Amino acid sequence: MSARRIVFQAASLLLDYPGAELWERRGLVRAALGGVPGGDARDALGRFLAYLDLTAPDELAAHYVETFDLRRRCCLYLTYYTDGDTRRRGTALAGLKARYRAAGWEPPDTAELPDYLPLVLEFAARCDPAEGAAILHEHRAGIETLHLALTQRGTPYADVVAAVRAALGAAPAEAVRAALRTARAGPPKESVGLETYQIGNAKGMAR
Repeated sequence: MSARRIVFQAASLLLDYPGAELWERRGLVRAALGGVPGGDARDALGRFLAYLDLTAPDELAAHYVETFDLRRRCCLYLTYYTDGDTRRRGTALAGLKARYRAAGWEPPDTAELPDYLPLVLEFAARCDPAEGAAILHEHRAGIETLHLALTQRGTPYADVVAAVRAALGAAPAEAVRAALRTARAGPPKESVGLETYQIGNAKGMAR
């Protein structure tokens, strides 16, 4: 597995809700990072793993919920940054799911939407690295916005997103400008739901 795919797989696990799997596999993550050359991505993930070593599971779970589930600007759903709560988002979500299926990958049977960053990272790491990287690059402005919000909050989760950014390479100037615009004004808004797109529950639809 390439170094970039290792980073994506590690970030996928670390950015998901910290359940039992995280604590069972963090040793494997640390070992896998031995295949990643020294640099920003490896250093950032190493810092987060060190934070895990010093944090109790219940404390981490509470911090995760406070960071990602209660704050709109720390949203892990990538199309939220480009489409907000608008009709366009339903189309974007359906398009992502179609791209997964075209690559022969069926996402795990969970309630998560197909733009959930850990899910996209898993796709890029395990199924189709080129298509997965393309999706991440298309949503680079959202990733930059998320990293900025996490950094401003001072949460260690900023390091995990920093590792993803480092693996993707330098962000285009327009993605950085778009991130700053979204950080100031928020994502697009519209007084409609996502009734045209049905998948599990409504988690992540109106964050």
